[in-house]
Amino acid sequence: MPPMGGVTGAMRGTGGANRGAKKEKPKDAKKTILRLFRYMSNTKAALFGALGCVVISTVSSLAASYMLRPIINKHIVEFDENGGIKGFIAALIVMLLVYLFGVASTYIQAKLMLYVSQDALVRLRKDLFVHMQKLPISFFDKNSKGDLMSRFTNDVDVVGEMLNNTAVQLLSGMMTLVGTFSMMIYTNIILSMITFVMIPLIICTGRFLVSKSRKYYAAQQQSIGALNGYIEETISGQRVVKVFNHEAEAIETFKKYNYDLKDKQIKAQFFGGIMGPTVGNLGQANYSLTAAIGGILCVLKGFDVGGLAIFVTYARQFSRPINEITMQMNTIFSALAGAERVFAVMDMQEEDMSGVSVEKISGELIMEHVTFGYRQDTPVLKDICLYAKKGQKIAFVGSTGAGKTTITNLINRFYDVWSGHVFLDGVDINTMNRVQLRENIALVLQDTHLFTGTVMENIRYGRLEATDEEVIAAAKTANADYFIKRLSDGYNTVLEKDGANLSQGQRQLLNIARAALSKAPVLILDEATSSVDTITERQIQEGMDRLMQDRTTLVIAHRLSTIRNSKAIMVLEHGEIIERGTHEQLMDMKGRYYELYTGKVELD
Repeated sequence: MPPMGGVTGAMRGTGGANRGAKKEKPKDAKKTILRLFRYMSNTKAALFGALGCVVISTVSSLAASYMLRPIINKHIVEFDENGGIKGFIAALIVMLLVYLFGVASTYIQAKLMLYVSQDALVRLRKDLFVHMQKLPISFFDKNSKGDLMSRFTNDVDVVGEMLNNTAVQLLSGMMTLVGTFSMMIYTNIILSMITFVMIPLIICTGRFLVSKSRKYYAAQQQSIGALNGYIEETISGQRVVKVFNHEAEAIETFKKYNYDLKDKQIKAQFFGGIMGPTVGNLGQANYSLTAAIGGILCVLKGFDVGGLAIFVTYARQFSRPINEITMQMNTIFSALAGAERVFAVMDMQEEDMSGVSVEKISGELIMEHVTFGYRQDTPVLKDICLYAKKGQKIAFVGSTGAGKTTITNLINRFYDVWSGHVFLDGVDINTMNRVQLRENIALVLQDTHLFTGTVMENIRYGRLEATDEEVIAAAKTANADYFIKRLSDGYNTVLEKDGANLSQGQRQLLNIARAALSKAPVLILDEATSSVDTITERQIQEGMDRLMQDRTTLVIAHRLSTIRNSKAIMVLEHGEIIERGTHEQLMDMKGRYYELYTGKVELD
């Protein structure tokens, strides 16, 4: 991948590693198919009804074709002028009714399968979304958002196409093959042997092309996910791209993913595309041989003309389902590859939400000899010890990468410690119910996220059962009420695109209001004011001061003036606490904190 600079490289995060993963073909097609069909269990009646319609449609088609034999022999070859026309018309009407019966069955089958497939897709998407909500943060850190979105869109779409059309067409084709060949044997065993000889050639050719196509369709789905992931990340980080003039590099990287997808699609579509014509030409050769030898049998062996007519019709029909089946393999392999990508996410280990429940949490927090890292053998925190009593404010200061945010990730149990313990009110959080743990921790991040909906709904995200009055009170606590009332519809103003119609400071105030509404006894502020101006910072700080009252508060701060009144300040470097104390104590020590506060050195 061409270098894009530190900022855009970080923007892509771990998605690049994910996109560079080896592209594999479906590992267990049988297991995947059975798992997909289990999603149709809620609509068994409609599914069996559709299968019944397939049987009726296939039998009707074969029966109507066979009716040509008596029509040709009795009403054309041996034409009877006395009443022959009436019999001929009557026979044609009967054949037409049989065909119409088959057409009606096909129509009903299509309607039923549409209902079955859409119900299955609703359940599949629901299960995927629900399961994603139960996955740990580490999963989302390791996978790009665009690639995950591709599971809901491209991968589920190709599965839907297969369930809606391909599965039934595959069954219909197989039934037509068996039925047609049976009718051919019944009509003329000698001509059937010609087709019997051609079958292995057609099947072997189809299997060879299918094996090639299958591998490349799996790679194509992976490549689509990689391209979508890069597009999503680049668009969401467009501001950063433009600030650092990385448009050219972004385009070059996009070209790499785009051309990689092109190569995969060419190979997949080539082998998929030639299956139909190749099998079709072999079927045409079978048809020509059958017609030629059948004509000889009519002349020399007294084979009836009607029998030859329907036999060549069956011979042409025989190649058609094989051709359709091989053509459907394109969709089948795309669907299987997509389904395996969906099921791969659904098979990921869920977060363990079990654990003991604590009757009431006051907010006393202790970390004892905690060591942790995101990668094996690369610790980020080393033997961290600290404590915070109920209502105390503890601040963390240190360079980027020192481990400040990692401490907050461990307290929320987004990750579990390697060694050591984290206690909340004397209970090891590794034994606590995660739901209860997180209900008692409010988190205000530097990067806010607002959902599509009203201001009222976004604040209420902190506690869904809160009343309107409680939401307004939380907004006042966060110092947000004054600007909310100035919006076009006040608290009913609809926010879209992550609150794009608000300033960064206003978004942050809503985030603080959300935390205030939660009433959690533990509050974590992760550089909540680092990206706003001084005036807005003062407003946010006032809101945070009210928010921190009677709460145990952990503050990660870039601006040291905001943490002077902390009960204790921890200075971290390379994952270790190198200094701790009050502002006055640390200033007297004239160490790292003193240098940072006086401006002799700056935070990296």
